[in-house]
Amino acid sequence: MSGYLTRGVLFVHSAPRALTRHIEWEVSNVLGMSVSFDWTDQPAANGTVRTEYSWQADAGTGAMLASGLRGWDHLRYEVTEEASHGVDGTRYSHTPELGIFCSAIDAHGNLLINEDRVRRALDLVVSDSHASRLALELALGSAWDEELEPFRYAGDGAPVRWLHRAS
Repeated sequence: MSGYLTRGVLFVHSAPRALTRHIEWEVSNVLGMSVSFDWTDQPAANGTVRTEYSWQADAGTGAMLASGLRGWDHLRYEVTEEASHGVDGTRYSHTPELGIFCSAIDAHGNLLINEDRVRRALDLVVSDSHASRLALELALGSAWDEELEPFRYAGDGAPVRWLHRAS
């Protein structure tokens, strides 16, 4: 760990009820403290629940949370981590069908596309404009946004628990 504190939010957009305790245990393990989430029904997918959880911990915790939840069947989630001293902000998005997507983010939550991805897309414009568009769509995480958007919208107005941990 970097020793610098940052904040972030875990958005579990949909999870089977049977996974809720396992998710809480995994997050507790990563944060080094016991957590208990307020789960609400997810209207975008019958039989699933959702939660949001704000955390404060060492820089790099977002990656640990995203990795710890990665690959669980039927789990859709996003983890955001704010920028901290010498570390870019990051957003991780996960769906069962697409796997995990990671991108740097600015202070307003906008995705930042690195120059290598932009250069690759520009190189493709000459030979194949469709491939260029696909490269940019991938760099933007468009497929993840399209799949997660109905689940994000369904969470509007859901409660958020703020966590502040002193080190």
